Amino acid sequence: MTKIEQYGWNSRWQEKITTFSTPGRVTLEHKNIYRVVTNHGEWLCSLSGKYRHQHSGIEFPCVGDWVVVEQMPGEEKGIIHQVLPRTSQFSRKGAGETADIQLIAVNVDLVFLVMSLNDDFNIRRLERYLLAAWDSGANPIIVLTKKDQCLEMEPFMQQVESVAFGVPVVAVSAVTKEGINELQNHLSGSKTGALLGSSGVGKSSLINALSGSNKMMVQTIREDDSKGRHTTTHRELILLPEGGLMIDTPGMREFQLGDYSEGVEVGFNDVVELALSCRFRDCSHHDEPDCRVQEALRDGELDTARYQSYLKLKRELAHIERKSDAAAQKAERNKWKQLTKDYRKRPVKKR
Repeated sequence: MTKIEQYGWNSRWQEKITTFSTPGRVTLEHKNIYRVVTNHGEWLCSLSGKYRHQHSGIEFPCVGDWVVVEQMPGEEKGIIHQVLPRTSQFSRKGAGETADIQLIAVNVDLVFLVMSLNDDFNIRRLERYLLAAWDSGANPIIVLTKKDQCLEMEPFMQQVESVAFGVPVVAVSAVTKEGINELQNHLSGSKTGALLGSSGVGKSSLINALSGSNKMMVQTIREDDSKGRHTTTHRELILLPEGGLMIDTPGMREFQLGDYSEGVEVGFNDVVELALSCRFRDCSHHDEPDCRVQEALRDGELDTARYQSYLKLKRELAHIERKSDAAAQKAERNKWKQLTKDYRKRPVKKR
């Protein structure tokens, strides 16, 4: 087996290449310098001037991307000329008031949503993670860590099952190694997984358990407030000795939504199905007669906290959509202002 086949390369990727250069996969990115694994070794690569000029933002390579590179003569370096079309794209909204979207990982088959079995467990946060996972094109798997420290599993499992319909759940312990083989089996066939979760929930410990080494530095959750310390500060694609690949991501306690409107429909399918049974098509689910949603809330069929979470996420998505439209309009205005300035600066031809 050639090296890039271990990293997930196959004939389907080969068909997407439009040049005659070398294919490779991005395993690490830092300030627009990329570590790319190829059949000829690992090269440090930068973007070609043409690609940089024609593309921007999320079109730039990300950890997990398959790229086409040209080796610099006599050097272990390369130039990236093409990024192959992605099969999945996991992202979040940038921090602050920006409407920009940040890529977290691409070409991921499985998203492992990691939460610890202690005070850090937060079912509303899990809803957000599930929403983003469904929308990314990858399949979610819920991983509950630190099982060796949990005296009673059932309350946690009941909460998970109330929001994660049909999603596999694996309880693991990096100390006793319970559940580690099950995670490894999910990655068979050179599949790529990504770990998503807050700081200190045990993502780096999982990487170490799967890789059989202390590759990733480990920190614990603080005892005073049960919040985690940041351990991973970058994203890296790691080839596991038993096969498969894993992307570790920096911990994200606050996960701001991107454009996940489709993910809401899947993640809150129970609410959507109830709304379809309302008497009126445009029911606002407040005081209209024969409102199926309000009936479910009164009867306890629909959890009030879950419904409030659904409404909050819908409001956030509407806000992001408005900001994105405003940002696009501003960019268009600035573009025409600049064109006008450039036109006025042009020398007037004398007749």
